[in-house]
Amino acid sequence: MGWLGITRLPALRQGRTIVDQNARARIAVVTDSSAYPPQDLVAEYGIHVVPLILLMGDDSWRDGVDIDPPAFYELLRTSEHFPTSSQPSVTTFEELFVQLSQEMDGIVAILLSEELSGTLDSARAAAANLPDIPLEILDSRGCSMMTGFPVLAAAKAAVAGGDLQTVTQAARDLIGRIHMIFIVDTLEYLHRGGRIGTASKLLGSALGIKPILEVKDGFVQPVTKVRTRPKALEKLFEQVDERLVTGSASHMAVFNVAAPEEAARLADQLQARFQPVEMVQTECSPVMGAHGGPGMVGVVFYSE
Repeated sequence: MGWLGITRLPALRQGRTIVDQNARARIAVVTDSSAYPPQDLVAEYGIHVVPLILLMGDDSWRDGVDIDPPAFYELLRTSEHFPTSSQPSVTTFEELFVQLSQEMDGIVAILLSEELSGTLDSARAAAANLPDIPLEILDSRGCSMMTGFPVLAAAKAAVAGGDLQTVTQAARDLIGRIHMIFIVDTLEYLHRGGRIGTASKLLGSALGIKPILEVKDGFVQPVTKVRTRPKALEKLFEQVDERLVTGSASHMAVFNVAAPEEAARLADQLQARFQPVEMVQTECSPVMGAHGGPGMVGVVFYSE
């Protein structure tokens, strides 16, 4: 089951209270597939997800729609082609915005960093072509749940009945306050995909080096490097501890690329050590996996 950029998905998690559709606010919340928050939350809050495009050789897929993470990682293991990605077209955004405008009073689109993708440019061009539709386009300054957390905040504000300004502000209040620390097995995927940013200074390091990276100001940047995976995870905990505000409640999301067991252990350890009020576990979408590579794990977090 993939993500549908325009159609709302059915609820997936049993026991969760599903929002009454009749009480849903009239502001639509849109994001792109790189955010990849849990699909039951996408369904519960009626979030609209626009898929990025995954490319390998002569083949292409809509991220999370035509291909899911397990199928992609098997393809990555067997294909002779290196994966790349492309942003959604202006037309894709235009069609979605027009459709939503027929049902809703306004639209907030929260998308991955413009330094990492042309997705924001496509959305802005679409908005410029539709001046009569009340639209707000926000740069999350990151990816994965750096986008996902503001999206969820906006969606909750919309469900609570917020107007366009209120829903937009709910997302803006988080952007710039969210941290993303992660570990990769190799820099090859970020380098070949053109997303390596200032972490390029780590290229050519000795074999076996495990880089700890962050997304900051929209770019991938180096934090430090160690020689073993256990040391890298230890450093990740130190970085989280340094960035959390003492005495403030925290929210966290653990993500992974083809490393679900390690990610589950990391989530348990973070929960035990920092006791966040919210802990989300999610995979990376195929497009994110194409740039991070198998074995990428990390945490996105912020203090209230």
